Amino acid sequence: MSKRLVHEMAYDAPAEKVLAMLADPAFREEVCDHQRVLRREVTVETTGDGFDVTIDQYQAAQGIPSFAKKFVGDEINIVQTESWHGPTGDVTVTIPGKPGEMSGTAAVAGSGDTCVETVDLTIKVNIPLVGGKIEGLIADLLLKALKAEHRVGREYLAR
Repeated sequence: MSKRLVHEMAYDAPAEKVLAMLADPAFREEVCDHQRVLRREVTVETTGDGFDVTIDQYQAAQGIPSFAKKFVGDEINIVQTESWHGPTGDVTVTIPGKPGEMSGTAAVAGSGDTCVETVDLTIKVNIPLVGGKIEGLIADLLLKALKAEHRVGREYLAR
């Protein structure tokens, strides 16, 4: 069993400017600040035809139901990696040491002065009985994170 999350983020900026934003470590740091991440390490490396992003972050496990909290503890370590090649990227989100995986793609497409970033992820948690519940919880947390990234992105691009 797995859960799919597809989310679109529209920007009033050309695709090239949005891709440059996604490759800016300062933008990624701002998104972490907006989400009140406890600790993080952000790295962005330029590749031949794109860039790679790694965000290793720790978030408080506040507001997580008790059935899930026993699996993650008081803090959740989340590692997000993105490998961008032109306007498309492969996305992987892991919670080190925990069963499950989140992977998919992100793509930026636009025309003129507007574009849309589409994130398409599949969430799979291999825990009997509660795996489906945890997949739904993770999908909700990822959607919240994407909405935060979109808010920060719109502000970043308006500067």
